[in-house]
Amino acid sequence: MTEERTTRKSPSEVAGDPVDPTVAVELIEWLAGDECYDLDEATLAEGLGQCLCAAGLPLDRLTLHFRTLHPEYLGRSVAWSPGESVEVLDRERGIETTPGFSDSPLRRVMNTREALTVRLHGSVEPTWVHTDLYRGRGLKEFIFVPLCGADGLVSAASFSTTRASGFTSSVRAVLERIIPALRNACELRTLRRAELTLLNTYVGATTARRVMAGHIRRGEIEAFEAALLLCDLRGFTDLSNRLPGSRVLELLDSYFDRILPAITREGGEVIKFMGDAVLAFFHHESSAASCSAALRGALGALDSLARFTAPDADLDAGIALHYGEAGYGNIGSGHRLDFTLIGRDVNLVSRIQSVCSSTGCPLLMSKRFATLLDLRTVIPVGRHDLRGFAEQVELYSVPAASRYTQKP
Repeated sequence: MTEERTTRKSPSEVAGDPVDPTVAVELIEWLAGDECYDLDEATLAEGLGQCLCAAGLPLDRLTLHFRTLHPEYLGRSVAWSPGESVEVLDRERGIETTPGFSDSPLRRVMNTREALTVRLHGSVEPTWVHTDLYRGRGLKEFIFVPLCGADGLVSAASFSTTRASGFTSSVRAVLERIIPALRNACELRTLRRAELTLLNTYVGATTARRVMAGHIRRGEIEAFEAALLLCDLRGFTDLSNRLPGSRVLELLDSYFDRILPAITREGGEVIKFMGDAVLAFFHHESSAASCSAALRGALGALDSLARFTAPDADLDAGIALHYGEAGYGNIGSGHRLDFTLIGRDVNLVSRIQSVCSSTGCPLLMSKRFATLLDLRTVIPVGRHDLRGFAEQVELYSVPAASRYTQKP
């Protein structure tokens, strides 16, 4: 097996059937025009592939590789072939070290920021040809090009053909001319996705939508009613004093990996991480539905924590539930703001959680929350003094929580 690798070739270097050079102008205008502007990654690849084929280019496989800023994914690959559905593949972090990618031309192009042409000869093919992008397609020549964004992220594109003679000089010239316009089109989509991903990651989907809708001024507070959930890790101070910092962070991640899915699975939105505590709200079609979802999320979180095992630590939590009104919006100073929940009911759920810590009860709820559920399904646990509240507050739990009872 022999691979011929070169950087970009000038039109005079390769002979072949000519392609009208005005095609490049038409493609550039399409990439920069209104029709292309609103397309997502998949329809961009489909539209570009169809345009290239209609212009007479012998294109049998087009792939676009979008780098992104995401805590779990390195990027997204979009692949198009004539007469086939577009494939969209989200690439998890770590793929860059796997066989078929670590030594691939795609990775080399993204690292060196230089274009690369690969032509295959013989029956033995390199590992990367057998990845999900190219496997079983009989492709003979590949042109890989970097798409370098202004923010430092490097995306890429590949153009492949089954023709044994590869791409002609005029085809290469057309591709070379459209690359800057393709880079701009891909960078626009990368920035759109990164913008929303970062907001979703750090402030949550609901808050992200509010920010994108322009609710970014200090003092813009919306009052609404919701089921509130506050979950706090038990014994965090002991863990911090007893274990190395790196191990504490590992345990925190394991803790959050069990709490957050249980909340989001029931339609809850995590609004705040407060050290080892999680504040979330459930805002469903009715108050009863919100409370039912919050209770399911709380029990799911406790059940997931109960199944965690480690030789050096147990993960126990206390969860407080309350239904009430919260102020939702921006607080802060000047250009440094934070979206949060504030109000008497937010303070109340925090004080209820402190009773979880002092009594060892893993789940407690206010009377209003219990009433909205169904008093027949809850059990009273007495009246308690709560710091900052003049009168004692009656608290409740549910029989299902008793299996998770902890030492105070």
